[in-house]
Amino acid sequence: MIRSLPLFHRIAGTRVVVIGSGEMGEAKARLVERAGGIPCGEAEAHHARIAFIALDDARAAEAAAMRLRSKGLLVNVADRPELCDFTTPSILDRDPVLIAIGTSGASAGLAKQLRLRLERILPDSLGALASALEAAREKMRGKWPVGSDRRRAVDDALGEGGALDPLDGGSARQVETWLAGRPTNPNSETVEIILTSNNPEDLTLRQCRLLGSADAVLHDPGIPPAILDRARADALRRELPYVASGTGLTVIIRYQE
Repeated sequence: MIRSLPLFHRIAGTRVVVIGSGEMGEAKARLVERAGGIPCGEAEAHHARIAFIALDDARAAEAAAMRLRSKGLLVNVADRPELCDFTTPSILDRDPVLIAIGTSGASAGLAKQLRLRLERILPDSLGALASALEAAREKMRGKWPVGSDRRRAVDDALGEGGALDPLDGGSARQVETWLAGRPTNPNSETVEIILTSNNPEDLTLRQCRLLGSADAVLHDPGIPPAILDRARADALRRELPYVASGTGLTVIIRYQE
Protein backbone atom coordinates (compact mmCIF):
# COMPACT_ATOMS: atom_id res chain seq x y z
CA MET A 1 0.00 0.00 0.00
CA ILE A 2 1.20 3.54 -0.75
CA ARG A 3 0.67 6.23 1.88
CA SER A 4 -0.35 8.95 -0.54
CA LEU A 5 -1.95 9.21 -3.96
CA PRO A 6 0.52 11.13 -6.15
CA LEU A 7 -1.21 13.78 -8.27
CA PHE A 8 -0.17 16.80 -10.30
CA HIS A 9 -2.58 19.62 -9.51
CA ARG A 10 -2.92 22.52 -11.98
CA ILE A 11 -3.26 25.87 -10.22
CA ALA A 12 -2.31 28.35 -12.96
CA GLY A 13 -4.39 31.51 -12.61
CA THR A 14 -6.10 30.36 -9.40
CA ARG A 15 -5.78 31.61 -5.83
CA VAL A 16 -3.93 29.54 -3.25
CA VAL A 17 -4.00 30.49 0.43
CA VAL A 18 -0.57 30.97 1.97
CA ILE A 19 -0.45 31.75 5.71
CA GLY A 20 2.89 32.61 7.23
CA SER A 21 5.87 34.85 6.78
CA GLY A 22 9.62 34.42 7.05
CA GLU A 23 11.58 31.83 5.10
CA MET A 24 8.94 29.08 5.23
CA GLY A 25 6.12 31.35 4.12
CA GLU A 26 8.20 32.87 1.34
CA ALA A 27 9.19 29.41 0.08
CA LYS A 28 5.55 28.30 -0.11
CA ALA A 29 4.56 31.51 -1.94
CA ARG A 30 7.39 31.01 -4.43
CA LEU A 31 6.25 27.44 -5.07
CA VAL A 32 2.70 28.62 -5.78
CA GLU A 33 3.93 31.35 -8.12
CA ARG A 34 6.27 28.94 -9.89
CA ALA A 35 3.23 26.83 -10.79
CA GLY A 36 1.33 29.90 -12.01
CA GLY A 37 -0.87 30.26 -8.93
CA ILE A 38 -1.74 33.44 -7.05
CA PRO A 39 -0.84 33.46 -3.34
CA CYS A 40 -3.56 35.01 -1.18
CA GLY A 41 -4.50 35.39 2.47
CA GLU A 42 -7.10 33.55 4.52
CA ALA A 43 -9.65 36.28 3.81
CA GLU A 44 -9.79 35.04 0.20
CA ALA A 45 -10.12 31.36 1.11
CA HIS A 46 -13.56 31.24 -0.53
CA HIS A 47 -11.78 31.63 -3.89
CA ALA A 48 -9.25 28.85 -3.20
CA ARG A 49 -9.13 25.06 -3.12
CA ILE A 50 -5.80 24.46 -1.39
CA ALA A 51 -3.81 26.17 1.35
CA PHE A 52 -0.28 26.25 2.72
CA ILE A 53 0.31 27.07 6.38
CA ALA A 54 3.83 28.02 7.46
CA LEU A 55 3.60 29.09 11.10
CA ASP A 56 6.16 28.45 13.84
CA ASP A 57 3.48 28.35 16.55
CA ALA A 58 2.12 24.77 16.52
CA ARG A 59 -1.22 25.68 18.10
CA ALA A 60 -1.77 28.56 15.69
CA ALA A 61 -0.90 26.30 12.76
CA GLU A 62 -3.35 23.63 13.91
CA ALA A 63 -6.12 26.20 14.43
CA ALA A 64 -5.56 27.64 10.94
CA ALA A 65 -5.65 24.15 9.45
CA MET A 66 -8.99 23.44 11.14
CA ARG A 67 -10.51 26.72 9.93
CA LEU A 68 -9.44 26.23 6.34
CA ARG A 69 -10.37 22.56 6.23
CA SER A 70 -13.85 23.43 7.49
CA LYS A 71 -14.17 25.70 4.43
CA GLY A 72 -13.44 22.76 2.14
CA LEU A 73 -9.78 23.47 1.39
CA LEU A 74 -7.05 20.85 1.25
CA VAL A 75 -4.32 21.89 3.66
CA ASN A 76 -0.55 21.55 3.89
CA VAL A 77 1.07 22.49 7.20
CA ALA A 78 4.86 22.95 7.08
CA ASP A 79 6.78 20.44 9.24
CA ARG A 80 3.50 18.89 10.52
CA PRO A 81 2.76 15.91 8.22
CA GLU A 82 0.09 14.62 10.61
CA LEU A 83 -1.95 17.77 9.87
CA CYS A 84 -1.51 17.61 6.09
CA ASP A 85 -4.11 16.61 3.52
CA PHE A 86 -1.27 16.68 0.98
CA THR A 87 2.52 16.98 1.08
CA THR A 88 4.84 18.76 -1.34
CA PRO A 89 7.54 16.70 -3.03
CA SER A 90 11.07 17.59 -4.02
CA ILE A 91 10.79 18.64 -7.67
CA LEU A 92 13.10 17.92 -10.59
CA ASP A 93 12.08 20.20 -13.45
CA ARG A 94 12.75 19.31 -17.08
CA ASP A 95 9.72 21.15 -18.47
CA PRO A 96 7.35 19.64 -19.49
CA VAL A 97 8.78 16.63 -17.64
CA LEU A 98 8.26 17.04 -13.91
CA ILE A 99 9.62 14.43 -11.50
CA ALA A 100 8.25 14.65 -7.98
CA ILE A 101 9.96 12.74 -5.17
CA GLY A 102 8.00 12.38 -1.97
CA THR A 103 8.40 10.50 1.30
CA SER A 104 4.85 11.10 2.64
CA GLY A 105 6.36 13.63 5.03
CA ALA A 106 8.89 11.19 6.49
CA SER A 107 12.02 13.09 5.41
CA ALA A 108 12.24 16.12 3.15
CA GLY A 109 16.03 15.81 3.32
CA LEU A 110 15.95 12.31 1.84
CA ALA A 111 13.69 13.47 -1.01
CA LYS A 112 16.08 16.34 -1.73
CA GLN A 113 19.15 14.12 -1.87
CA LEU A 114 17.41 11.70 -4.22
CA ARG A 115 16.50 14.64 -6.46
CA LEU A 116 20.09 15.86 -6.50
CA ARG A 117 21.29 12.42 -7.58
CA LEU A 118 18.75 12.33 -10.40
CA GLU A 119 19.69 15.87 -11.47
CA ARG A 120 23.13 14.53 -12.41
CA ILE A 121 21.71 11.60 -14.36
CA LEU A 122 18.85 13.12 -16.38
CA PRO A 123 19.96 15.39 -19.26
CA ASP A 124 18.55 18.88 -19.80
CA SER A 125 17.30 17.67 -23.20
CA LEU A 126 14.67 15.46 -21.53
CA GLY A 127 12.08 18.22 -21.77
CA ALA A 128 12.77 18.72 -25.47
CA LEU A 129 12.26 14.99 -26.05
CA ALA A 130 8.90 15.10 -24.26
CA SER A 131 7.81 18.12 -26.32
CA ALA A 132 8.86 16.41 -29.56
CA LEU A 133 6.85 13.30 -28.64
CA GLU A 134 3.85 15.46 -27.79
CA ALA A 135 4.05 17.21 -31.15
CA ALA A 136 4.30 13.83 -32.91
CA ARG A 137 1.26 12.32 -31.18
CA GLU A 138 -1.03 12.41 -34.23
CA LYS A 139 1.68 11.00 -36.49
CA MET A 140 2.20 8.14 -34.05
CA ARG A 141 -1.55 7.43 -34.04
CA GLY A 142 -1.50 7.33 -37.82
CA LYS A 143 1.49 5.00 -37.96
CA TRP A 144 0.28 2.66 -35.19
CA PRO A 145 -3.54 2.90 -35.04
CA VAL A 146 -3.82 0.13 -32.45
CA GLY A 147 -3.07 1.45 -28.98
CA SER A 148 -1.12 -1.60 -27.79
CA ASP A 149 1.09 -1.50 -30.92
CA ARG A 150 1.71 2.19 -30.35
CA ARG A 151 2.65 1.69 -26.69
CA ARG A 152 5.09 -1.08 -27.53
CA ALA A 153 6.71 0.89 -30.35
CA VAL A 154 7.21 3.86 -28.03
CA ASP A 155 8.46 1.59 -25.23
CA ASP A 156 11.01 0.01 -27.57
CA ALA A 157 12.21 3.40 -28.80
CA LEU A 158 12.50 4.87 -25.29
CA GLY A 159 14.16 1.79 -23.79
CA GLU A 160 17.81 1.68 -22.86
CA GLY A 161 19.83 1.89 -26.08
CA GLY A 162 16.66 2.52 -28.12
CA ALA A 163 16.24 5.07 -30.90
CA LEU A 164 14.92 7.64 -28.41
CA ASP A 165 16.78 6.65 -25.23
CA PRO A 166 15.86 9.44 -22.74
CA LEU A 167 19.39 9.48 -21.32
CA ASP A 168 20.85 10.22 -24.76
CA GLY A 169 21.11 14.00 -25.08
CA GLY A 170 20.45 13.82 -28.84
CA SER A 171 17.23 11.81 -28.74
CA ALA A 172 14.96 14.85 -29.11
CA ARG A 173 16.41 15.43 -32.57
CA GLN A 174 15.74 11.83 -33.62
CA VAL A 175 11.95 11.74 -33.24
CA GLU A 176 11.20 12.59 -36.88
CA THR A 177 13.81 10.11 -38.13
CA TRP A 178 12.31 7.41 -35.91
CA LEU A 179 8.81 8.14 -37.22
CA ALA A 180 10.02 8.09 -40.82
CA GLY A 181 11.39 4.57 -40.38
CA ARG A 182 9.61 1.41 -41.42
CA PRO A 183 6.61 0.80 -39.14
CA THR A 184 6.73 -2.27 -36.95
CA ASN A 185 3.55 -3.88 -35.65
CA PRO A 186 4.62 -6.31 -32.93
CA ASN A 187 2.80 -9.61 -32.83
CA SER A 188 1.07 -10.75 -29.69
CA GLU A 189 3.57 -12.23 -27.27
CA THR A 190 3.11 -14.19 -24.07
CA VAL A 191 5.92 -14.49 -21.53
CA GLU A 192 5.95 -16.42 -18.27
CA ILE A 193 7.49 -15.22 -15.03
CA ILE A 194 8.11 -17.98 -12.50
CA LEU A 195 8.28 -16.66 -8.95
CA THR A 196 10.68 -18.14 -6.45
CA SER A 197 9.43 -15.94 -3.60
CA ASN A 198 6.83 -13.32 -2.68
CA ASN A 199 9.50 -10.63 -2.31
CA PRO A 200 9.43 -8.12 -5.21
CA GLU A 201 13.15 -7.48 -4.59
CA ASP A 202 13.81 -10.99 -5.90
CA LEU A 203 12.47 -10.10 -9.36
CA THR A 204 15.17 -9.91 -12.00
CA LEU A 205 15.73 -6.75 -14.05
CA ARG A 206 14.24 -8.54 -17.07
CA GLN A 207 11.14 -9.53 -15.11
CA CYS A 208 10.69 -5.94 -13.89
CA ARG A 209 11.01 -4.67 -17.45
CA LEU A 210 8.44 -7.18 -18.72
CA LEU A 211 5.97 -6.23 -15.99
CA GLY A 212 6.46 -2.55 -16.73
CA SER A 213 5.74 -3.10 -20.44
CA ALA A 214 2.92 -5.65 -20.28
CA ASP A 215 -0.51 -4.92 -21.73
CA ALA A 216 -2.04 -7.78 -19.72
CA VAL A 217 -0.90 -9.51 -16.52
CA LEU A 218 -2.41 -12.94 -15.79
CA HIS A 219 -1.41 -14.44 -12.47
CA ASP A 220 -1.86 -17.29 -10.06
CA PRO A 221 -4.27 -16.50 -7.20
CA GLY A 222 -2.52 -15.10 -4.18
CA ILE A 223 0.29 -13.28 -6.00
CA PRO A 224 1.00 -10.36 -3.61
CA PRO A 225 0.07 -6.80 -4.64
CA ALA A 226 3.69 -5.73 -4.07
CA ILE A 227 4.63 -7.76 -7.16
CA LEU A 228 1.56 -6.95 -9.25
CA ASP A 229 2.10 -3.24 -8.60
CA ARG A 230 5.32 -3.43 -10.62
CA ALA A 231 3.09 -3.65 -13.71
CA ARG A 232 1.74 -0.65 -15.61
CA ALA A 233 -1.19 0.93 -13.80
CA ASP A 234 -3.41 0.62 -16.90
CA ALA A 235 -2.46 -2.99 -17.71
CA LEU A 236 -5.25 -5.58 -17.63
CA ARG A 237 -4.96 -7.76 -14.49
CA ARG A 238 -6.78 -11.07 -14.16
CA GLU A 239 -6.35 -14.27 -12.20
CA LEU A 240 -5.60 -17.41 -14.18
CA PRO A 241 -7.09 -19.25 -16.03
CA TYR A 242 -8.36 -16.05 -17.72
CA VAL A 243 -7.33 -15.88 -21.39
CA ALA A 244 -6.29 -12.47 -22.74
CA SER A 245 -7.26 -11.57 -26.29
CA GLY A 246 -5.96 -8.99 -28.70
CA THR A 247 -2.48 -7.79 -29.54
CA GLY A 248 0.22 -6.81 -27.13
CA LEU A 249 2.48 -8.30 -24.51
CA THR A 250 0.88 -10.69 -22.01
CA VAL A 251 2.85 -11.64 -18.90
CA ILE A 252 1.82 -14.74 -16.96
CA ILE A 253 3.01 -14.91 -13.34
CA ARG A 254 3.13 -18.36 -11.77
CA TYR A 255 4.57 -19.79 -8.61
CA GLN A 256 7.43 -22.25 -8.97
CA GLU A 257 6.06 -25.77 -8.73
